[in-house]
Amino acid sequence: MKKIKTLVLFCLLALTTVLCACTDDKAKNSDSITIGIAQDIDDSLDPHKMVAAGTKEIFFNVFEGLVKPDSDGNIVPAVAESVEVSEDKLCYTFKLRNGIKFHDGNAVTIEDLEYSINKFAGRSGDEPVSSAFLNISEVNVVSDDTIEIKLASADPAFLSYLASVESAIIPKSNTNPDGVCIGTGPYKYVSRSPLQNVVFEKFDGYWGEGGNIKNVTFKICTNPDTIAMELEGGTIDMCIHMTNGQKMQLDKEKFNVYEGTMNLVQALYLNHDFEPFNDVNVRKAMNYAVDAKEVMDYVSNGSGAKIGTSIYPNFGKYFDESLTSVYDADIQKAKDCLSKSAYPDGFDMTITVPSNYDQHVDTALVLKNQLALIGINAEIVKVDWDTWISDVYLGRNYDSTVIGVDAANLSANALLSRFTSDAGDNFTNYDNPEYDAAFSKAISASDDENATKYYKECAKILNDDAANVYIQDLPDFVALNKNFEGYKFYPLYVLDLTNIKAVK
Repeated sequence: MKKIKTLVLFCLLALTTVLCACTDDKAKNSDSITIGIAQDIDDSLDPHKMVAAGTKEIFFNVFEGLVKPDSDGNIVPAVAESVEVSEDKLCYTFKLRNGIKFHDGNAVTIEDLEYSINKFAGRSGDEPVSSAFLNISEVNVVSDDTIEIKLASADPAFLSYLASVESAIIPKSNTNPDGVCIGTGPYKYVSRSPLQNVVFEKFDGYWGEGGNIKNVTFKICTNPDTIAMELEGGTIDMCIHMTNGQKMQLDKEKFNVYEGTMNLVQALYLNHDFEPFNDVNVRKAMNYAVDAKEVMDYVSNGSGAKIGTSIYPNFGKYFDESLTSVYDADIQKAKDCLSKSAYPDGFDMTITVPSNYDQHVDTALVLKNQLALIGINAEIVKVDWDTWISDVYLGRNYDSTVIGVDAANLSANALLSRFTSDAGDNFTNYDNPEYDAAFSKAISASDDENATKYYKECAKILNDDAANVYIQDLPDFVALNKNFEGYKFYPLYVLDLTNIKAVK
């Protein structure tokens, strides 16, 4: 009898422990989430200096501009509660949101707006985050809660430039924005452990509805082979930008998988300062040699959207579907183009690719095989993300690279400005006077119809000139543990944490 009582007591204690553990887990899940990301963040915490799309993607939750995009692609008020546009479209008057605070608890002032605008627009000695801001002629404080921005010429897309992380409002009093991160968004930056994690916390003083999860940890998962295992093991609760292969490994009973597109222009980007990529016949040969459908079949089981220039389908009116078929795979045409160049028998080249992105590595493998059919011998060089940023993006010391380029805002300018000859982010060293002229007409157009016309002309020039080997807007698979819900895709490369919440 004593043994039976002891056994019963042990079972009750064990059951109590399990129930407590479940309760603790439920409470933990309500308060925190761990999200797997493929790359570490940029060294700078200054939004006006952030380079990598992955960094801006998560800091969308920390920093806000005068306006911001919503999940439907609309531009909505943020730090500014309202905006008035003059009839001639040359003056934008913003009213500061009443009671809005920075993450350090200080009120946002009109001086902070003036400081930030001048800083990200390159009016204080820094480089502008976008060439579009060179169009700003004046920034004037009208009153304690009102500021106006005057343009030299009308630009219908001007508001969209302000709706990005790079156009964030930050405190004038922060003398070290590179190292001290202070924004106005629904989440505030807490800490970073290089190559390990980035930690955010819900900002209770947020002006808007704010987030549902209190603590968010972004775990750096640079090894794509372990992603599914980490999800299944509970090390991470969510993972963004998964491959089709990773998705297939998941237990459907434990995870919801959301499918969309990444809003990226994935291409084999060519360095035009390096031979033989300064030869249009070589570039056309490479375009005809590449079969985008075969790439998509291998990389993502056919998912994704084929593209033919530096605009992806979610950009709607700027996307010209006819350009997707200009360079349909044709080995004979590829060989004919190559025969007109100084390299009729082919050449050797390298494809530098960031090793933490399976999609880009797999794409490079297919391209290597396809290019070999016309005598182009491509060596794949896999590098870590920091090396890619320093050597390829900033150093421009590479032959070619497979990467996805995102749009910082909802204007075609965001995708096309980097190909102007004097753009600071023109990492392909593309230089075409015809393109520069068309782009100049686009940004100086007095109405949206004409601006769209010239932006589409820019996109066509990139296609005609075979500026790069354009492939696809990659499919996007996001896995979320069924303890959570609410993930939403945006028409931009951003992750909005505010919609995610624990399942009750």
